[in-house]
Amino acid sequence: MDGLIVIFIILSLLFLGLSLRSIYQYTIYKQELRKDLKKQTEIYNPFEKKVSRKERILTKLFQYADDFSHIGQRINFSSEDHDVKKWLMHAGHPYNLTVERFQGLKIFLAIIGLMIGGIGLIIQLPFSEIAVILYPVIGYVGNIYWIKNKAKKRQEELSYQLPDFLDTMSVTLQAGVGLDQALRDIVPFFDDPVKEEFGRFLQEINVGLPRKEAYQTLLTRNESKEFQLLIKSLIQGERLGIPISNTFQQQAEEMRKLKKEMVKEKAAKASPKVTLITTFIVLPSSLILIGGLMVINMFSQNQNIFQLLK
Repeated sequence: MDGLIVIFIILSLLFLGLSLRSIYQYTIYKQELRKDLKKQTEIYNPFEKKVSRKERILTKLFQYADDFSHIGQRINFSSEDHDVKKWLMHAGHPYNLTVERFQGLKIFLAIIGLMIGGIGLIIQLPFSEIAVILYPVIGYVGNIYWIKNKAKKRQEELSYQLPDFLDTMSVTLQAGVGLDQALRDIVPFFDDPVKEEFGRFLQEINVGLPRKEAYQTLLTRNESKEFQLLIKSLIQGERLGIPISNTFQQQAEEMRKLKKEMVKEKAAKASPKVTLITTFIVLPSSLILIGGLMVINMFSQNQNIFQLLK
């Protein structure tokens, strides 16, 4: 009798293992089938922005800030809604941030800073009394500084990419290709923000938005002087009937000159920084090293340093 029970248990475990194996194989097959269907039915969008793993994680994390949006809109010190809207437009709405989510994010980060400072106060870390006040302020103000800096860098990157973009567009337009078709062919090969801005411009044209309004939205979304000069030249050229290829060629030459000036300006700004580092770090370190060797030589009386340490 006991033998039959053992055989029954073994057979039950065997059938259970086979069942689990079949379920696992079915799950894997189902996942692969879904991937194949997705690849076959997916529509290729050349203007789609590639999202990194870091951006996906932060986007999901920032969604928790929506619960604090009402508080953030009331506590709007140095972050009025119209200012936040402008910063987000210039920064390209990173991590799918909206005005409401950004207002909640600064409160969310301030609360996290308060919690970190409170934990430090409980376990009695050094300067924890200051940290419990300083960390929430850093969480609030740091968020505003971050979006301003991101907007500034994006506009600088837009200005930096324009000369190469204009040269490519000028050659393509001189070959007889239309403006919209040239943008569709060229823009996907450029990185953000040129790809993002002109890709959105083409999408607005495709849905029926008048070209003049599409140009105006480009001007509204960006404050780069070089980019605004290009868009205004396109508007004026379209109004006066000037060939677009000539407009792009002239703008490319102007942008090259501006790019050289930008590089010279950055080099001029870097020189004082190098001098500052040399003055306050390299020079004192060299003096300390030389002085230390002289003192060691005086006390060692021409003996080996290793003998002095014995």
